[in-house]
Amino acid sequence: MTDASDTQRDWRDTVFLPKTDFPMKAGLAQKEPAILERWAKLGLYDRLREQRKGRERFILHDGPPYANGDIHMGHAMNKVLKDIIVRGQSLLGKDAPYVPGWDCHGLPIEWKVEEAYRAKKLDKDQVPVAQFRAECRAYADKWVAVQRVQFERLGVMGDWEDPYLTMKFDAEAAIVNELLKFAESGQLYRGAKPVMWSPVEKTALAEAEVEYEDVVSTQIDVAFEITEAPHAPELVGAHAVIWTTTPWTIPVNQALSYGPEIEYWLVVADVYNEGDASADFAIPLWAGRRFLIARELLPQFQRRLQADVSRMPNAAGRRAAVELAAMNPADSVHGIEVADAKTVRGDFLPREFGSDRKTTVFQGTQLAEATARHPMHHLGGFFAKPRPFLPGDFVTTDAGTGLVHMAPDHGEDDFLLCKAHGIDPVFAVDGAGMYRPDWLWLGGQGSVINKKFVASDGPICTDLREAGALLAASDDFAHSYPHSWRSKAKVIFRATPQWFIPMDEIRQDLAVAEPVDLGADVGFAPMLGHGVGNAPTLREIALDAIERTRWVPARSQNRIRSMVEQRPDWVISRQRAWGVPIALYVSRATGDYLNDPAVNARIVEAFKAGGADAWFSADHQALLGEKYRAGDYEVITDILDVWFDSGSTHAFVIEQRYGEGVRANLYLEGSDQHRGWFQSSLLESAGTRGRTPYDAVLTHGFALDGQGKKMSKSLKNVVDPLKIIDESGADILRMWVAQTDYFEDVRIGKEVLSTTSDAYRKLRNSFRYLLGALDGFSDAEKVDTRHMPELELYVLHLLGRLDVELKAAAENYEFNRYLRLLTDFAQEDLSAFFFDIRKDCLYCDAADDPKRRAYRTVLDILFHALVRYAAPILCFTAEEVWQARFPDDTGSVHFLEWPVLPALPGDDAVATVWADVRTLREQVTEAIEPLRREKIVRSSLEAEVTVPKSPLSNEALAELFIVAKVTTGDSVSVTRTAFHKCGRCWRHLPDVAEDGALDDRCAKVVSE
Repeated sequence: MTDASDTQRDWRDTVFLPKTDFPMKAGLAQKEPAILERWAKLGLYDRLREQRKGRERFILHDGPPYANGDIHMGHAMNKVLKDIIVRGQSLLGKDAPYVPGWDCHGLPIEWKVEEAYRAKKLDKDQVPVAQFRAECRAYADKWVAVQRVQFERLGVMGDWEDPYLTMKFDAEAAIVNELLKFAESGQLYRGAKPVMWSPVEKTALAEAEVEYEDVVSTQIDVAFEITEAPHAPELVGAHAVIWTTTPWTIPVNQALSYGPEIEYWLVVADVYNEGDASADFAIPLWAGRRFLIARELLPQFQRRLQADVSRMPNAAGRRAAVELAAMNPADSVHGIEVADAKTVRGDFLPREFGSDRKTTVFQGTQLAEATARHPMHHLGGFFAKPRPFLPGDFVTTDAGTGLVHMAPDHGEDDFLLCKAHGIDPVFAVDGAGMYRPDWLWLGGQGSVINKKFVASDGPICTDLREAGALLAASDDFAHSYPHSWRSKAKVIFRATPQWFIPMDEIRQDLAVAEPVDLGADVGFAPMLGHGVGNAPTLREIALDAIERTRWVPARSQNRIRSMVEQRPDWVISRQRAWGVPIALYVSRATGDYLNDPAVNARIVEAFKAGGADAWFSADHQALLGEKYRAGDYEVITDILDVWFDSGSTHAFVIEQRYGEGVRANLYLEGSDQHRGWFQSSLLESAGTRGRTPYDAVLTHGFALDGQGKKMSKSLKNVVDPLKIIDESGADILRMWVAQTDYFEDVRIGKEVLSTTSDAYRKLRNSFRYLLGALDGFSDAEKVDTRHMPELELYVLHLLGRLDVELKAAAENYEFNRYLRLLTDFAQEDLSAFFFDIRKDCLYCDAADDPKRRAYRTVLDILFHALVRYAAPILCFTAEEVWQARFPDDTGSVHFLEWPVLPALPGDDAVATVWADVRTLREQVTEAIEPLRREKIVRSSLEAEVTVPKSPLSNEALAELFIVAKVTTGDSVSVTRTAFHKCGRCWRHLPDVAEDGALDDRCAKVVSE
């Protein structure tokens, strides 16, 4: 029999310390690949599909990244977030398939192949199309294989054996089939209008392929001499002044636009030497001329003239000054009559002119039917034609002169206004940004995006200056300008023949005789009549569909609505080689495309058999059939906008795999996809199905560096996700994603990852404690909740509350809140409270003690719940934890479903009582701390405390506070106990005879 009075005995062999092989050090970078290999052998994804067959389905449709290069942090953040959500839905018991995909067509891939050609000094245009397309396909195949391995390394679970690729034959056939649906419903047209064009890549670009950068451009003021003005004859001979930051558009000018409500002033410009009017100085050619300018913009115009004049040589060494005088027949300067010496200098703007305002002030409406001549009219031909003044509601007095020069080839407003007045584009600038060789001015020269070509001393400005039309020019105008996302070169607006999907054309295929509610069947609400039936337009269908979609966060709805409201017609053609061709035949006689369902069906079948390549080598007579002659039709070889490809993925991924009419539950991408994939998918589906292809859309922000800056190779601040995985493991990266407020832009760097690693270690240690504390636990040890102490019931109550909140967070895709709830519970409710209090019970009570059994029963419940809760985020660690307790070659934590918690007796009153007790415990801990610092007590076990009356007994409070004794008093106070210390449990208790002896509880345990 053990001698309990032995004060020298080491009692550690009698204490039930936690026991586990689960290591404190994670070693994730080394362990995770083995777990991935285990999942592959297990067939985890396919087995999950079998287990969940027939359950409610949740489809997150993967937005396809370009198969181009190693993954970056944006990829990692996006794929991890998708995987967390998919695993979360699977945990909720749903069938949650995930089919990863890649965008294999388009400029990013074609550009990389072209780069290889350029490195070899080869011209891609000299290579046979079939060969070039084959190289693009091989390039995409290579990077699909690379990225697949990298995405899997992140722990992303999906159908990696059968991903979708937009370059697969069945996908290309489905894409062209979707295009032909638009054609058959009359939703395609070919027209020449300005689109964003890359002179470097020689192709039209979509808005989503363009990014804006701050640049410094050349700004010029140019004078157009007024030749006719029926409603203001006084203006004849004066010069209308325009201001532009695109000098290269002046050679294509065809008109001038004015604001009907704008007030214009006629002023004369003079130049003089300040302080010495007799000194010689260079006088600009425009000195003494009459200029027509918007009243509000005279000061800015004067400052630009002044800046330009200041750069002129001055023989007297003095500063030349510019004076603008308002017109009036009273006086004369340089032979031009001016008004009472009323002038504009600096910021001074005169409010009155003299007695006769008639010859000074003009309303915009007086410019109707007026004409001017081009500054280069002496060249004849195109330049000799009169330039009409046209009213434009887009003309403002925000900047410039209040008059806008119109080049319908190079601006949407210009194009629409000129088209309304019978003025067509002239296509003077070719695909490389050069003026065509036969153009009278600057023919064969360019490129128009060349900074030197458009500079103030470049050929355009030089010719205008020699013609006396250049009033001011400077290379200092800072503004934002569109650039190609891929080449980083400037883009231009350029009118070219392109294929469009109209946004505002009435859907004749949906026209009905009377207004009806089509919402239930087609996906849109009742629309007002448009004069032809009551059919809606694509824009109206899309806007209505936006209202019927859940947007996360909710504010993102405003963003996409605004974009759809304002977007122009969708230009779907590209002048490229790699992609799905616009498989249409256009009548050479009428210019209309052939709309024959039988021909279209043969085209689709050809694509199924040979992919998009089949179009370029097709027997077109065979496709056309006996009804048509191939020679009567133009074969269109333009390539489809890659956004149409990805916008059609719902057709060949969701509907082909899960059934016609099935929609994705969720699309999830970065915020830039409001103008990209979210919108192209919306428009494609709205045009072919009258609804969205998704029920909900989640938008996340961008990954920035640790200082909140955009990652850039030039800044050397790129954070490589592959390096993080190699050093710390994928679970650290996954936890970082879940920790962030990913609805906004997020930061990642060493400090951020250090914080994440600390949080991970704490959670891992909680699992390690649970595994150790549950060593040897079996069902036979379990205790029914009806027989548990209040503390255990309280913790189960907290778990139940956590369960509800976690489920709500998972369903709302709020995994940052989800993880915070989980880690706070593990750290604050368990480690710092429950585990701390029950350590004595676990270590020192008898193995069959009811309280210890109840505690371990709750630990078992906590284990089963927490490992499941953690699994969507920490997919590798959760698997490691599960296998540490339940090793099974055929099992996985990811087969498990949301935990079912035990029913609790009583009501929520226990939670209120224990919340008060916890508050009191915090006060006691705070009161003990000064004595600890002063070394009066070394731990709380040596303290006796006095506290106000509590619903719990003083003995129970002593156990909760982990102190020697509790007494009741008016306030919280602490003293050192006189009780001796038990040699086994280290508690200071009245039944311990001397330090090192055992208390009654320990004596009983060791004696049995």
